[in-house]
Amino acid sequence: MAAPDSAFESEYIRRILAGEKRLFHDLIRPCERAIYLMLFSLLKNQADAEDAAQETVIKVYTNLRLFRGDARFRTWVLSIARNEGLGRLRKLSARREESLDSGLEEASGDFTPAILTSWREIPVAALEQKELGEILRRAIEGLPEIYRNIVVLRDIEELDIRETAAVLGISEAAVKVRLHRARAMLQKELAPRLKAFAPKRKGLFGGRA
Repeated sequence: MAAPDSAFESEYIRRILAGEKRLFHDLIRPCERAIYLMLFSLLKNQADAEDAAQETVIKVYTNLRLFRGDARFRTWVLSIARNEGLGRLRKLSARREESLDSGLEEASGDFTPAILTSWREIPVAALEQKELGEILRRAIEGLPEIYRNIVVLRDIEELDIRETAAVLGISEAAVKVRLHRARAMLQKELAPRLKAFAPKRKGLFGGRA
């Protein structure tokens, strides 16, 4: 589903605050998948993510009058979702977000794995294979939290760098560095496994090389 434009969002928010509460479902629906993915990437449990997603939607509704339009509505919503997820992690004394990339903003970032330019360059036909899809899902879930969140927002939800920085509360430079490292980690993890899905090259005389 295509993301609604800001004019649509502004008009719906105005009408909802004026009393047309039934319109809230149409406003929040385009954000539901992103909310769940963000929370699942944090909580790593389907039931917890679903419960947190419901709470996020309630908080969005009750705080709707606080939305000022300085950022996209989805960016604001995902910020609320992330805060909800992190709050639950703290309450459960679960692992906190680690500063794995401390000082990386000043790093040159000159490491680029040779096998794949980007993990996203895998052919769509291959991605549709159930087995490969499971491999990709596990690889993303296996990333450290700060890198998993980046992949979810940039490569799955396709937020731009500015929006991603706003959701995560970090600088745009940090987004770029974390995304570079996240993709490098995925490449390292996926490259050996993806060889099984690569088409065999033909030899000079028509046989398989």
